[in-house]
Amino acid sequence: MAVLGRPPWRRLGACWGWWGGRAAALQQRQPPWRLKSTNPFTREQEQEWRRRNRTVLMYVAAAAVGMIGASYAAVPLYRLYCQTTGLGGSTVAGHASDQIETMVPVKDRIIKVTFNADVHASLHWNFRPQQTEIYVVPGETALAFYKAKNPTDKPVIGISTYNVVPFAAGQYFNKIQCFCFEEQRLNPQEEVDMPIFFFIDPEFAEDPKMAKVDVITLSYTFFEAKGGHKLPVPGYN
Repeated sequence: MAVLGRPPWRRLGACWGWWGGRAAALQQRQPPWRLKSTNPFTREQEQEWRRRNRTVLMYVAAAAVGMIGASYAAVPLYRLYCQTTGLGGSTVAGHASDQIETMVPVKDRIIKVTFNADVHASLHWNFRPQQTEIYVVPGETALAFYKAKNPTDKPVIGISTYNVVPFAAGQYFNKIQCFCFEEQRLNPQEEVDMPIFFFIDPEFAEDPKMAKVDVITLSYTFFEAKGGHKLPVPGYN
């Protein structure tokens, strides 16, 4: 028996027309897509900014590498400067033998030189001066000794740094022979004598700042020589 009403194909068309209208309305409500600008001036500006950013990044990277390199070179360069000028209590090195031969001792200016020895906690050595003090005059060479012993059952390599007190006297304290900043290898139970051959420049007696300086202390500190270990700058550590 037939059922009255719309034919099936008409009901389907009506539904499709309703959904089609809804879809068109939704499309009208959505914001239009943003198209990429084709303005040549805008593209040139973007390229220019990108080029500038790359340049800035290159400068920043170069500066970072330079700072790292400078940090590694600072200690040895500053140590060399201290040894050359006597800054920070460092003794002056590199004097020619002809200067020693032409020096005139200042006999009326007697100076007491005392000696000190220290060992870093990482180094298990016995280290001491063989004399506590000696008396010298400016323009006269002198010889002193330290003694170091390795009481352990294995070879150990040590390296030392030094300074002079008062610091201002370092520019007049000249080493001819010394064991500082050189690696010293001691075998188990080995004991060695370490000489220091030095003199005080005659100009020490002419410096008004040194008029009241009658005692100079030479101090050495031994450290264990290890890879990556940095020695302190003389006179400031």
